Amino acid sequence: MSSELLNELRKQKIIAIIRGIEADAGDQTAQAMADGGIGFLEVTLNTDGALEMISRFRQKYSGQMRIGVGTVLSLEEAKQAVAAGSEYIISPNLDEEIVHYGLSQGVEVWPGTMTPTEIVRAYKAGATAVKVFPMGALGVNYLKEVRAPLNHIPMIATGGVNLTNICSVLDAGAIAVGLGGNLVDKRLVQEGKFDELARLARSFVNEVKKEQLT
Repeated sequence: MSSELLNELRKQKIIAIIRGIEADAGDQTAQAMADGGIGFLEVTLNTDGALEMISRFRQKYSGQMRIGVGTVLSLEEAKQAVAAGSEYIISPNLDEEIVHYGLSQGVEVWPGTMTPTEIVRAYKAGATAVKVFPMGALGVNYLKEVRAPLNHIPMIATGGVNLTNICSVLDAGAIAVGLGGNLVDKRLVQEGKFDELARLARSFVNEVKKEQLT
């Protein structure tokens, strides 16, 4: 299974995750990500004002960033996120009801999975890709090993990815990575250093470009 959105993610390789950032700083954070060349932005539902942010970002960054929702834990939350304009749904867990709902709405769902059984179940349910989580605890070797028999299933590695290891994670077979605090640095946000945040985003984008050239 593939799609225009997934093909775009394969090229961009980075999903920036806004989580727990104050609503008034959310817009500047999103702008910093856009200025840094990030093409996919996820706003988690455990962020105050997440749905309103998604609606604003979807309008403002149309054609520049693909806006999605994260930490979706129920069907009702999925419905609210789709109504707000989410282009994709990401969860920390596998809930087949949410996957089926996304399919019915033409919205892709990339559920959180850890074991081979969960990965296969998610794919069979209709997920075009799965989030392998928590990558920081599982490690790159886990990804390599699970990819060996399941390399037909696109995997997004989330958790513990940073500037130092992003290339090794991608080399291990992830089509993309989800980046939270190592990219969307809350200290920089709190200190209002959005230019520095944009430079950090650009560093990740450039690192990925280097990886693509090798």
